[in-house]
Amino acid sequence: MSGGIYGGDEIGAVVFDFGSNSIRAGFAGEDTPKADLPASIGVLHEASAVDTDDSVKKISKTKYYIGTNKVKLPIADMTVTNLIKDGMIENWELFEKALDHLYTFSIQSQSAYHPVVMSEAAWNTRSNREKLTELLFEKYSIPAFFLVKGPVLAAFAHGRTSGVVLDSGAELTSAVPVHDGYVLKNAIIRSPLAGDFISRQCKDYFTNSGIDLVPLYSVASKEAVSEGSEPIWKKKSNVDRVTPSYHEFMLKDLIQDFTASVLQVNTESTYDKDSISQMPRVSYDFPNGCNASFGEERFRISEGLFDSNMIISSECIKSLTSANVNVTSSTLTMCEAVQKAVSLCDIDIRASLFGNVIVTGGNSLILGFTERLNKDLGSRVASNVKLKVVSNSGTAERRFSTWVGGSILGSLGSFHQLWISKQEFEETGKSIVEKKCP
Repeated sequence: MSGGIYGGDEIGAVVFDFGSNSIRAGFAGEDTPKADLPASIGVLHEASAVDTDDSVKKISKTKYYIGTNKVKLPIADMTVTNLIKDGMIENWELFEKALDHLYTFSIQSQSAYHPVVMSEAAWNTRSNREKLTELLFEKYSIPAFFLVKGPVLAAFAHGRTSGVVLDSGAELTSAVPVHDGYVLKNAIIRSPLAGDFISRQCKDYFTNSGIDLVPLYSVASKEAVSEGSEPIWKKKSNVDRVTPSYHEFMLKDLIQDFTASVLQVNTESTYDKDSISQMPRVSYDFPNGCNASFGEERFRISEGLFDSNMIISSECIKSLTSANVNVTSSTLTMCEAVQKAVSLCDIDIRASLFGNVIVTGGNSLILGFTERLNKDLGSRVASNVKLKVVSNSGTAERRFSTWVGGSILGSLGSFHQLWISKQEFEETGKSIVEKKCP
């Protein structure tokens, strides 16, 4: 295999990062991905009648709606399905449709021309890894492939080969120790206190406060009203046949916007309701015209990430743990997850791990997240241990850190020695991924 082809500038590698909430894709060596699409895909089954010589036959056709603009269209009978569960590919049919879309509209090149670097969950199974390897080489005819653990790429994006990576995403928060570029699998910690947990916290709060959540797709018109007044709005007439899965997807999208716009993490380790109530209130306009301002509650909703005693509803954690049966613990907070992961590692490397606590994932963008984590860990780590919490200051860099790590890795000239070439796959089979991609 030629280093000039796979490690140089002649043919750029493609980097894929499939997350629970979004999919990123682009060329190695670039700063940001070319595509950032929802991991949820709309599926519509259509039946049509075709006349033949002696009868009428029914033919079913399936349409797929991929991308932010398409999946958010309120199409009758369209179901919305997420192709990722527990950080791993669950729906392989939708995965192939997503890859086809990315190559056609984002990469805009044939798959056979570009080696592929792809991220994976640190707990990915052998069967999934082999199935992915076989699919990419046999169906997409890629010339070379490398599969890398997401936390390793996140650490690499921050210029480190060792550290504990705290990734708080949509489904799960994980704390994964990385040492010399390798994941320490026996010390992986996962908790459901993540994005879906925050969404459920918001839903419970809205229900208790009498705020009716109306997704944007169902609003035909609205009138401006003062804060605290009942919203005046009209519902669209053509949205009655949307599926429950589409409705839930759009509700989640609304709550994610609310989270990014309103929520904030209390930077103090103790929650003093009176002092927090003195903080400035933040207003939010809901799609149906409801206008409300939020004070202490915008801190209380996110406080459950750092203090499990502040979870608004006990049913919240039950629903999440039932959906994610493989989580390590149902109550580990951000600080506890990091501590637990480090404690499971060899005592000789614990100090270096605490010196490189790498923060990534969508929830880390909540204002005050990194500061609170730093303060909580600082109060628990021994005084003779140097603690350093590392995070990118930019929003895009923190959201895309795993992809950025893959972009850096795939553009290194020396990296060509690590690729699984098509020839090696044909000689050894799909099991080679276990040997060359630890």
